[in-house]
Amino acid sequence: MVVLRVIDFETTGMEPPAAEVVEVGYCDLIATEGGNWTVGAPVSWLCGVGAIPPETRAVHHISMADVAGLPTFAETRAQLFASVPVLTGVVAHNLDFENRFLGDHGAHSICTLKAALRIWPDAPAHSNGVLRYWLEDRGLLALDHDTAMPPHRAGPDAYVTAHILKALFAAGATGQDLVAWTKEPRVLPTCPIGKFRGKPWPEVDAGFLSWMLVQPSMEADLKWNAQRELDRRAGR
Repeated sequence: MVVLRVIDFETTGMEPPAAEVVEVGYCDLIATEGGNWTVGAPVSWLCGVGAIPPETRAVHHISMADVAGLPTFAETRAQLFASVPVLTGVVAHNLDFENRFLGDHGAHSICTLKAALRIWPDAPAHSNGVLRYWLEDRGLLALDHDTAMPPHRAGPDAYVTAHILKALFAAGATGQDLVAWTKEPRVLPTCPIGKFRGKPWPEVDAGFLSWMLVQPSMEADLKWNAQRELDRRAGR
């Protein structure tokens, strides 16, 4: 049996250990006989934390009263993997973020954000929520709207991401593709900076691409995309 566990964390900030996981959610995508995929019911639980800043509470609306006296994520992390005998892969939308808190898990890793950037470069944006509605409008995704609500909560977000993963398979992506793409930087459909912001990479001046490569503070993903375009032009 192939079980892909789609996870989502709501947190108190961006970087541990200062930031903590305040809610855990997961939703399984299970391969059935005949090559079909079934989305399971989402599961979630709250975790005790030291504090919830107002700027993160404004996103998920979880209060300290909601989590008072609850075990921490470290104390409940094993629940993420206890209910499945053989876990094929761990999936998240922007897995790099979840991995900051998750640590080693021993299964294949899949980032649906990186995959969506490759499969649907023409989407208006590639966040979990935008992809949900963009794919739904095109008949490429169908889910239960009540189960998918509210957004920015771990269970519903994992449920939405599981359907995005299912749509990626339907679009022709293979498990090998998804694992390989996850190991590489994000493929950005357009240049996101400077005077070429919003322009497809083939329209970006070669001098600007070369300039990007030597900027010490430039994000690694941006440098990788610039080098990728230069390599394409050089026939490499």
